[in-house]
Parts: sequence; C-alpha cells; structure tokens
Amino acid sequence: MMRYARDMRGYGPKPPHAQWPNDAKVAVQFVLNYEEGGENCVLHGDAASEAFLSDIPGAAQWQGQRHWNMESIYEYGARAGFWRLHRLFTGKDIPVTIYGVASALARNPEQVAAMKAADWEIASHGLKWVEHKDMPETEERASIAEAVRLHTEVVGDRPRGWYTGRCSENTVRLVAEEGGFAYISDTYDDDLPYWREYGDSDQLIIPYTLEANDMRFATAPGWVTGQDFFTYLKDAFDVLYAEGSEGAPKMMSIGLHCRLIGRPGKLAGLAQFLDYIQGFEGVWTPRRIEIAEHWAQTHPHNRIERPSEMDKARFVELYGGIFEHSAWIAERAHTLELGAAHDCAAGVHSILCRAFRRASDEERLGVLNAHPDLAGKLASAGRLTAESTSEQAGAGLDMLTDEERANFTQLNSDYVTKHGFPFIIAVRDHTKASIMAAFERRIGNDSVTEFAEACKQVERIAEFRLMDLYRD
Repeated sequence: MMRYARDMRGYGPKPPHAQWPNDAKVAVQFVLNYEEGGENCVLHGDAASEAFLSDIPGAAQWQGQRHWNMESIYEYGARAGFWRLHRLFTGKDIPVTIYGVASALARNPEQVAAMKAADWEIASHGLKWVEHKDMPETEERASIAEAVRLHTEVVGDRPRGWYTGRCSENTVRLVAEEGGFAYISDTYDDDLPYWREYGDSDQLIIPYTLEANDMRFATAPGWVTGQDFFTYLKDAFDVLYAEGSEGAPKMMSIGLHCRLIGRPGKLAGLAQFLDYIQGFEGVWTPRRIEIAEHWAQTHPHNRIERPSEMDKARFVELYGGIFEHSAWIAERAHTLELGAAHDCAAGVHSILCRAFRRASDEERLGVLNAHPDLAGKLASAGRLTAESTSEQAGAGLDMLTDEERANFTQLNSDYVTKHGFPFIIAVRDHTKASIMAAFERRIGNDSVTEFAEACKQVERIAEFRLMDLYRD
C-alpha cells in the first residue's frame, strides 16, 4: 500500500471564508525575524561563521574562525536596524510578530524590553539560527525543548508561535508533538491557515512567506532598491485586496530582518508600503497569534474519514459500488499511491479510474456488461442497483410510455447484438430525448469506438456517484 506524504490539494477550489474581524478584506501580517546573536559563530560554540542572509556577496562559512565582517553586519541589525524598525511600526501603530531566536533574545535584553513594551508578539525562532536539515531527530527535539525553556526564561512567557526557518523534514511534527504551540509557520503552501493532524493532536499551521520577504535583498533574483520591495508588496496586496473584495479574503505575510530592511535605503520602500495600505478600508494588521486565535475560534478543526488513510476493507466498503457490481476496481485502487489529494470526490474518482483503465479489455468488458439495459428487462425485474434506479428515474426512464419502452428495448437489443455489451450513458448529463438521440447515433459506431465511448460513460457515471457521496 503506497501513501504519499505531501498534500497537493489543501482547500481545493473552495477555500473557507476567512471571516476576518470587521469583515476585513485582507489580513496583512508583518514578521520581524530577530536572529542577531543567534547566528553561526565560533563564539557561540559553532564550527564555523555564518554565511546566510547578509549583504556580503557569495559569502561562505569560515571554518573555525570568526568572520568579522559577517558579525558586524548582524550587529548592525541589533544596534541600528531594530530601532529604526521599532520607530517605524510603533509610529504607524502597526503591531508585528517577532520570530525570536532564543539565544539571540538572551543576548539582546534592551530590544526584548522594547518588543514587550510595544505589545509585540514574541514567537520562537528556535534555539539558534542554524541549519537543522542534518540534525538527528533526538537532538532537534532537545533543541526545541531548550528553545522553549530559554525563551520563557528571557521573555517571561513561553512562546505560542513557532518558526524554525532552516528546518528539517521532522521539524513541524516535533514542534507539534511539543504540544504548547497555538500555531507553527514552517510552511509556505497557502494563503490561509489550515490544520494538520499529528496523532490525537490538531495543530494549526499559519503559512509564512519567502517571496514577500526582504531576504531577497540578499539572494538572487532579488530586490536592489527599496522601491523594488514596495512595488512587489503593493502588487501582492492589490491582488489579495481585490480577491477579498470579491468575497474571498486571504492573508498576506511579510517577512523582515533587522540587518536587511533596517538599512535606510531599503526601509524607505517598507515605509511607503505601510502608508499605502493605511489608505484602504478593510485591512486588518494583526499579530500572528491573533490570526491563530481567530482561526481556532472561527474555523475549528473537524476530523473526517480520509480515503488515503482507510484500510482496504473500509475503502472497498465505501467505494466498491461506484463502478457497477465491480468491487475489484476499488480493491486495486487501494494498492495505488494515495495521498491527501485523493481525500475528495475528484481524488477518489481519479484513483478508481486509474484502476479501471489499467484493467484488461476483458475485465473492462465485464464492467460494461454489469451495467443494466436502459429501461429494459433488468429495470422491469427490479434488479437495478439503488444508484442505477435513481439515475434512470432522474432522466424520466421510469416513466416511459409502452411505445417508448418498446423502442428502447429494441434499440438496446440491436446495440448488444452488434457490440456485445449494453448501451451505457451517463443519464444525468441528458434528457430522455437526448438519450434517444445518442442511442440512435452511437449504434452506428464501430465496436472499437463504441467500447471506448462506453468506458468513458462508465467513468462519468462513477463521477456522479462520488459527487453524491461527497455532497455537503
């Protein structure tokens, strides 16, 4: 049994209405990453210097050495950039969420005091600003626990939000297992919060961003001037605001770093954007924890039975009758690769159709022959499945005159004689008249063409049955 761990579906074509407070059309959320003093540095017990997200082109780690230039760039973020950003946001009365590296917070008490005085949320950004991809699971779990302990000691309250950034494949699960976080943000996969299930726990995920992010001042392709940053943020905001005005409000995350956007030539674009959004009605600028609280109250998680997690018996029980009298299709479908994308009508239909299409011509012919004659002897004998009875009734085939029934019976007899299987059509796509017209037209097809058409009709019938099963 193959199962695909990634979720390529999310909310699908119909995301929930965010219902932001005061009917806001968009939630614009600013994150300030506080990493200065938590980065790779031999003074911190690391093997090499930092090389990530600075204004040094092509920076590389210096093994066993301090990198004086790199250190001073990070120090600029703490000494000057933070205070410039603090003045900007408090002056505009816009709160931010701090992603605070615990060891960095411990080394910057004056900045922590300013964050608290401004009533900014201080979420956890891990213990150290280092790479976690090769960290053993036990070591990362211990690092998470120590990050929470040190953060609580330094700030006075435990963090309720988490973002590692340079994470491993285990990070989100391990943080969820810690059990104390209202949200985790180590994903970039949606414009709205959503829930993940870890055992018996339901964990809220609030996706973050790497594109509406000043880190692109330090990466290629990226921003060159503050105006570049403003233009991108404005364009993103305009699209999301328009969507919200049309009844589909979303969330816009904006990522900032003290040592990057805190430089005066870059900050001008951010300041321009703050002025821009304050000219609109219906814009909510919350801290991240407020989004989490709103979502948990307005959109609490509802666990559902998921096809991708069903055992074979349950899968066949639910879907064995979707293809007429052909439970073997569901049995084979269950052995294929299933994932979250299959936890919907379209997903189950896709996997069932794949099993049907893989079958031999003889097996598929058996499926065709399992279908009833339209308004024919099976209907008269009461041998139709409940689905077929309902489908035929919906097209008026249970209310035929004697002449119409005789006509259908003769056409079907001629069709079976010629092609070797009954005439099959997804009656819910048709009226009684259009079914008769299709009957008269298709009986003239060659059998190869008609076999292919009948198989497509079988798949369409299955699609309707699944839509009925998944109807809200």
